[in-house]
Amino acid sequence: MNPSLQEAVAACEAITRERAKNFHYGLRLTPPDKRWAMYAVYAWMREADDLVDDLERDPNERNQRLQAYRDATDAALDGHTQTQTPALIALTEASKQFRLVKQDFHDMLDGQVGDLSPAQFQSWPELRKFCYQVAGTVGLVCIRIWGYRDEDATKLAVERGIAFQLTNILRDLREDLDSGRCYLPKAEFQALELTPEMVRDWSAPDRCVEFIRAQCERARAHYDRSAALDAMIDQSCLPTLWAMTEIYKGVLSKIEADPQLAVHGRARLSTLRKVWIALRAKHLQPQKLLVKNSPPRIAASEVAKDYLIEGKTYKGAELGEHNQDASGQSGRPW
Repeated sequence: MNPSLQEAVAACEAITRERAKNFHYGLRLTPPDKRWAMYAVYAWMREADDLVDDLERDPNERNQRLQAYRDATDAALDGHTQTQTPALIALTEASKQFRLVKQDFHDMLDGQVGDLSPAQFQSWPELRKFCYQVAGTVGLVCIRIWGYRDEDATKLAVERGIAFQLTNILRDLREDLDSGRCYLPKAEFQALELTPEMVRDWSAPDRCVEFIRAQCERARAHYDRSAALDAMIDQSCLPTLWAMTEIYKGVLSKIEADPQLAVHGRARLSTLRKVWIALRAKHLQPQKLLVKNSPPRIAASEVAKDYLIEGKTYKGAELGEHNQDASGQSGRPW
């Protein structure tokens, strides 16, 4: 890499480390010759998100800035950097080395444009389209960087991305409702004689539980439907996909166990839990990651030395002791 590209990639990695609270644990497991491109894509997504979330500007101005970013992205994907941001500089090089497709990025930006003036979706097909735009496309970009051996992988990558986004929506439900956004379909609230406000306030507990569990079932179905993807991608990148999936499944499992977490509290995995998942992904052979039931634990003392966690070095025994989720239950891969 030339010096300017190295600086751009380093900046993209820093953005990923700081802002990808779940993805970073998997992305760092990607082989180095592909990892930098994953950081570039994540930083690109953050740059686009920041344009949408810049509330100091009105929606029209944000839309204009997104359109300019679309033009700059097209130039980067054509191999020409016009706007000198770290993500676009790195994306320019990534476009030369990997089979990146403009339409994936266009669809992502279309989802961002739709989020400028959020209106509640009326039905599942509308929500599914949004999930495809903002997350299914991410799955497509990932497998184009990782490599895959079966064209069905593209369909399954979309399904996995949708599963991640549905999990995100449930995890962030209270935050979104408080800010006036609701991504879950209006028709599904109405079917149980609920409103978003009733779910936020948990004012009809039995129906609220039924509603949240139905949303969890949908997300879980997308994980199940995309299970074959793991065997279709370049196996050197399987630890990345496996770790990200286990972390997101872990968040979903918490909401399944306690539906009220969607609006009261926050479903999350502890840092040590996420590190443990990453360690397992890194040190298990790919064929063992593909089996449904996980093999016995790896001795933490053999692998913990690889990780410096938030500035503190943890011994293997300490990681073993802390291999629990936030509820205090013994941690295990889902």
